[in-house]
Amino acid sequence: MIYELRLNKINPNMTAAVIECLYATPGSPLKIGEKLCDLSVDLSSGFSQYCPPISYFRVVVREKVWLQTTLVVPGNSCDVGQLLAVFSAEQDEPDDAIPARPLRISTAGIAHHSGMWSASDR
Repeated sequence: MIYELRLNKINPNMTAAVIECLYATPGSPLKIGEKLCDLSVDLSSGFSQYCPPISYFRVVVREKVWLQTTLVVPGNSCDVGQLLAVFSAEQDEPDDAIPARPLRISTAGIAHHSGMWSASDR
């Protein structure tokens, strides 16, 4: 079975997010609770402030899967609904199949850390 991961709306005012970290590589197995990626969300378009309200989030998987393909890299800005990655239930499933459903994930707020794309000297 093939699953897809699209960028979900984490906040009602969110329109996009930046990929800060990717923790898995294509071909790797992921177990329940494993880190998949970190995101930053800038909500300054919805709030008038002197400093932008940027929040950071971690996405973790809620089911055992294999990462087939990632369509983003750290630093990419992604729109809500954009396809980020494709997964499968078994390692050897054909990757050209139509996704059966979205990947089950959990999202949690996190603090900015030194491993993030935005923390690098680019």
